[in-house]
Order: sequence, then C-alpha cells, then structure tokens
Amino acid sequence: MTIRLEIEDHVARVIIDRPERMNALDSAAHKRLAEIWREISANDDIRCTVLTGVGDRAFCAGADLKENTGRTGLEYWSSFEAIGFGGSKPIIARVNGLALGGGLELVLGCDIVIAAETARFGLPEAKVGRVPLDGGMTLLPRLIPRNIAVGMMMTGRMSPASEMARFGLVNSVVSPDELDAETDRWVADVLACAPLSLQAIKATVRNTAHLSVSDAYGCKSPELVAALESEDADEGVKAFQEKRRPDWKGC
Repeated sequence: MTIRLEIEDHVARVIIDRPERMNALDSAAHKRLAEIWREISANDDIRCTVLTGVGDRAFCAGADLKENTGRTGLEYWSSFEAIGFGGSKPIIARVNGLALGGGLELVLGCDIVIAAETARFGLPEAKVGRVPLDGGMTLLPRLIPRNIAVGMMMTGRMSPASEMARFGLVNSVVSPDELDAETDRWVADVLACAPLSLQAIKATVRNTAHLSVSDAYGCKSPELVAALESEDADEGVKAFQEKRRPDWKGC
C-alpha cells in the first residue's frame, strides 16, 4: 500500500509510503489519497488529520514523472479528480523533507504546517513543461505574497522552511529530531478544542476568502449553524464554569 491510513484516539494519520520514489504520487497513489480523504470526511470519530511522508528526505516530490500514463497535460487536467482534503476537519501537514510540485500543493490544502528546518518547498513544473494544476497557481498567491509565489513558479526555485515561515505558509519550524514532538503538541491543542467549532472555523475561512468582511459576516454555513446549536457549545461554557476539561461529544 503506497498510502497508509492509521486512525487512533480521534486522529487520522495519512502517510505517503513511497520513499524509493521520494514519496512521489503515481496514478494509483493519487486515487488512493482521494479515497482516504472521503473516508476521513465521512468518519465522525476523526477530529484531526496529520499528513506526512515516510523517511526524512521527502514529504512528497509531486507527481511521479517516471510513470507513463500516455495522457497529455490537457487530458490529465480534464480527468483530474479533486482530492477533497477531508472536508471541514483540521489537517496538519508534517513536512519532513522536500515538498515539491504536487507535494507543495498538498501542503497548500492543509490548515497547519509544521516543517523540519531541513524541508524545502518548490513548484518546479515549468522546468519540465508542466504547470501547477492542483492548486499551486490559485492557492499559493493567496497564502504568501504574490510576487514570491509567482517567482517560485516561474523559476522552479526551492525555498527553505524558514523562508516559508517568514512568508506565513509554515506555522512552526523545528529540527528534524523535534518534528514529531512539535506535531504532537499541535495535535493535542487541536483536540482540546470543540470539533464542531473547528469545522465551523475551517468552513467559514474557506468559504468567505473571496468575500468582503461585511458579506462574509453574514455567511452561515451548515458547519457554523451546527456548531452554534451543538451540545458542545453548552458543554464548553459549563466546563469553564466548573473549572474542568470539557468532554467533547462532537454533537
């Protein structure tokens, strides 16, 4: 299995396991990843997801260019299936090495990014006659300064984790030895929050990014309504008053 899914204590860990190919994604791996995101979205027991790759060389080196699909770039684009990224549940990218091409685009689909200081990020598609179809051209310029994003795409240059943190793409940069511990700290902080509140936050941020502040304020997504009407909304206040940890039910 080239993509592993491990679920324990409300946390899903999605692990790209192709270290011999720098965790690059072939067609089968891409299809499996899309299936996993649908499974995570449908599983109410999952409250947080960690996405990473095996080894310390690469998070994901993008598409596996050694795979001969016989399709042109336009044919690939026409048949492209959006991965989906687990619906409205929080996703943490644990970036253990190179995040290139589609690998960086996977990072762009996550909500929190924890990177080893040895990690590097890049969109080198133009160097091989391709373009960043899976979100690079549309998401990266919205998450970091426009000229920085375009410069990365038009040169294929790689940027270190420290630079991506300075531009706001990466939340935390640590030594490789500290990567697991730092990721676990972020997971614990996410799990300490009400799951429906987190889903409402993610859905609102995602759905209102193109709106004015006044229009966004009036946007009432199903996730937002569910959070406001949930039992957890009452439980959180009650736990605060009783000076105890809340017992989240996710309902």
